[in-house]
Amino acid sequence: MVRIYDMKQKEVINTRDGSRLGYICDIEIDLDEGKLIKIIVPGPGKMLGFFGKDMEYQIEWDAIKKIGEDIILVDLDIEKCLIESEY
Repeated sequence: MVRIYDMKQKEVINTRDGSRLGYICDIEIDLDEGKLIKIIVPGPGKMLGFFGKDMEYQIEWDAIKKIGEDIILVDLDIEKCLIESEY
């Protein structure tokens, strides 16, 4: 059993290229089904905090391959999951 707080303490790493994506900042849950749909990780930082849009990695539950003690391993195409933040 894993709590959301515990998941937010784990670093998310993409197994395709070994890149470190960061830490979970939010999740998306289907309340009707009672299922976790996505984890959300902040995207790459804006240059000097001024230029660019806020981007985030929206990682589908199916892309999560392993949740370990310190890390969450995911297998994903970065280009497809890096999306402009809605907030």
